[in-house]
Amino acid sequence: MTDRRAELAANLATVHGRIAAACADAGRAPDDVRLVVVTKFFPSSDVRLLAELGVTDVGENRHQEAEVKAAECADLSLTWHFIGALQSNKAAAVATYAQVVESVDRPKLVAPLDAGAHRRSHSVDVLLQVSLDPPGADHRAGAEPDRLADLAAAVDAAGMLRLRGLMAVAPLDADPAEAFGRLATIRDDFLVGHPDAAWLSAGMSADLEHAVKMGATHVRIGSAVLGSRPRVK
Repeated sequence: MTDRRAELAANLATVHGRIAAACADAGRAPDDVRLVVVTKFFPSSDVRLLAELGVTDVGENRHQEAEVKAAECADLSLTWHFIGALQSNKAAAVATYAQVVESVDRPKLVAPLDAGAHRRSHSVDVLLQVSLDPPGADHRAGAEPDRLADLAAAVDAAGMLRLRGLMAVAPLDADPAEAFGRLATIRDDFLVGHPDAAWLSAGMSADLEHAVKMGATHVRIGSAVLGSRPRVK
């Protein structure tokens, strides 16, 4: 455990250094960008070590795994971000433990998320996931940019959901600088109608510098902090 703590501490220091350097290059303050550590496939013991090392935001992709970890770590002061593809039949349950849901990409998710938030009597911060893939591509997830206004209106109408901003993932075969450049333009247009929804979650272990340059307020980092994910799950 001591070796694992030291490993995580060193990796965190490296990532924080990368974020600080990227912010400096972009003329931004380091505290403009929040680190969300993605713990998919890693045990709750790692979450506890991360909390000891000052991590406050944890991201999870899969509901079943996230629900268990959130329960096992309920004594910790953590903000849980759900960042994976969200099924409408699981959305209400996700809202009972996640304080932030970053992957809202269709109106069908809004009502169950709101119901789950009501069930636990706590509001949920919502990010709209926007697709950065070209038209007609078999994209990974996300709403088309021209659907964001309707999706935002649905979230705004929900009593226990707070629209915070946008989330995106750079396409696997795309230049991240170009993809996040398009995201910055989409965000600028979105902010005209939703000036308070200024969060932008973008950037992962391989491309966080490009995301920070284009205005990311949150970066979602897994392997650069935790190492390679276990093969068998």
